[in-house]
Amino acid sequence: MSTPFPTAAAKQAGKSGQPAEHVRLQLDEAGLKAARRDLSDGAVTPAYGPWRDDVVKLLNDALATELVCVLRYRRHHYTAVGVASPAIADEFLVHANEELGHADRLARRIVELGGEPDLNPAHLLQSSHADYDESKDLQSMIRANLVAERVAVESYRQMIELIGPKDPTTRRLLEDVLADEEKHADELSDWLER
Repeated sequence: MSTPFPTAAAKQAGKSGQPAEHVRLQLDEAGLKAARRDLSDGAVTPAYGPWRDDVVKLLNDALATELVCVLRYRRHHYTAVGVASPAIADEFLVHANEELGHADRLARRIVELGGEPDLNPAHLLQSSHADYDESKDLQSMIRANLVAERVAVESYRQMIELIGPKDPTTRRLLEDVLADEEKHADELSDWLER
C-alpha cells in the first residue's frame, strides 16, 4: 500500500537512486528534562532559547502600536464631522475596540513569556510603528488610519517571518492579529474610495 505523500526517504532515494536512511521523529529527551526544572518560569522552557527577550521586545512595540491606534481611532470617532461621518465614526469606534482587544492579547502573551508589558504613556509614541493623528476632515482621518493599518500589516508580516518556528504560540497570535489588520485596511480603503 502506498502513502499519498512521499516520505523524506522516498524523496531522497528518488534523487540519488539509492534508498535513504529513515530518520525517526523523536522528542528531544534533554529538552524534556530541562522542562522539569525552573518551574517558576511557567510556560517558558529553555527551548525558547535566546529569542525570548527579542520576542518580548517585538510584542511590546506591537503593543505600543495598538494602543496608539486605539487613541487615534477614538479621537477620530469623537471628532468626525460631515454627511458621511456617523457611519464612518461608528466604524472608527469598532476598529478602536478591536485594536484594544489586540493590545490585551499582546500584553497577556508578554506576561506569559515572563516579560512586562510596557504601558508607560511616555514610551508609546517612541515604540509605536504607527503615528497618532489629529486630522480635522474625514478623508484625512480615513487616510491616516489606512496608512497606520498598512504599517501594522507590514510590521506583523515581518514579525511573523522573524519569529517563524521559534515561538509557534506567538506566531499564531500575530497571524490572527494580522488578519484583522488586513480586514481593517480593506474597509478603510473602501471608505476612502466613496
